[in-house]
Formats: sequence, structure tokens, C-alpha cells
Amino acid sequence: MQFLPNERVALFIDGANLYSASRNLGFDVDFRNLLEFFRKRAHVIRAYYYSAVLETEEYSPLKPLTDWLAYNGYTLVTKPAKEFTDATGRRRVKGNMDIEVAVDMLELSARIDHAVLFSGDSDFRRLVEAVQRKGVRVSVISSIKTAPPMVADELRRQADQFIELSDIAPEFTRRPTEARNAEHRGADRAERAERAAARRSEMTLRQTPADPFPEGPDLA
Repeated sequence: MQFLPNERVALFIDGANLYSASRNLGFDVDFRNLLEFFRKRAHVIRAYYYSAVLETEEYSPLKPLTDWLAYNGYTLVTKPAKEFTDATGRRRVKGNMDIEVAVDMLELSARIDHAVLFSGDSDFRRLVEAVQRKGVRVSVISSIKTAPPMVADELRRQADQFIELSDIAPEFTRRPTEARNAEHRGADRAERAERAAARRSEMTLRQTPADPFPEGPDLA
């Protein structure tokens, strides 16, 4: 992993993508340590965190995390998620943040030397290419060790460097968790509601909140 001490770095974190990758790898992210990890290696001028928020819910499991991030060095970018029912009758949530990431990275490209993108979405390949043409190095952080891999091959090839998330995870792991399996994903709604209630009772803003994304609806 190559970072120059004096280069200006900006982090662009696709919240849902990072959450999914870290859970599949079996750990929770400590966002305080994540920011410090990069600050020790470069001059971080901005750290963006992107997430869609489902406003129809009375309580959002994401709120403790977003509140904490907003007060602890991150620039929070959110927008309302859209809830819909697919052809099979399943409740789904759509909250794509690609445009927000692209606008911020392009606007900031004249003021940074290095962009760090936490995502494996293939839609970002053209964005990475455009920013590189402006003279900015781009690192992509995701994982090829999950099944299936979280990062698209075309995005990994386009990046100046690909950083395997599991290789740097020990630097900002909050606590070990069990990787998800099919049985866990298939738990019924009652069990998931009980787990969510237990997590809510444990969450405080004095720590980096974990498990910010609801397990009920699928993110599409």
C-alpha cells in the first residue's frame, strides 16, 4: 500500500458497500481508527461517508452511526432511500449513492493528489478513469476474498492500486463477528427484530456504533 506523507488524500466511503464487505469478512469497522489509520499515512483533507436513509421508519439503525460520524471528522452525505415491492412481493429498498460520490470526487479532484474509494461497484470505473486524467491517483478498497468477490474486476484493473480490505482490517476492527451464512440470512423477521432491539439498547454515541444497516429489507 503506497501513500506519500505529504500527499493530499480524500476518502470516499460507500457505506452500504463497506458494511456488506466487512460483515462478509467477519468484522465490524471502528470508524475512529479507520480515520486515524489514513491520517498517519497521509494528509487527509476530507473523509466522505455516503448512505441512503429510509425515512419511513420510526427508528433508523443507521442514525447512531451517522450522528457519530458527523461529529467526529467525517463529511456525511445522505439522501432518502426509496422503498418498493418487487415482482416476487418482497420488500426492497433502493438507495444508490453513485451520483453523489461522482460529483464530490470530481469537484475535489483539483485539490487532492490521491482519492481512496471504498467500493467495489463497477459503475465507478469511468469515474476513476476521469479522475485519473486530472492527475489524481485512485486507490480502491474492497475485497476479492468474499464469495462472491465484492469488487468488480474492471474497477480493480482501472485503479492505480487495489487494497484488499481484509489485509488492513486489523488496523480498524471494532470487534470480531461471525461471517454471515445462508442460515443467518434466512432468519425470520421476529428473530431479526429481537436482535435489532438488543442492538439499539446497547448503542451509545460514545463509541463508534456497529451494525448500522437493517437486516430486514434487501438493499438493491
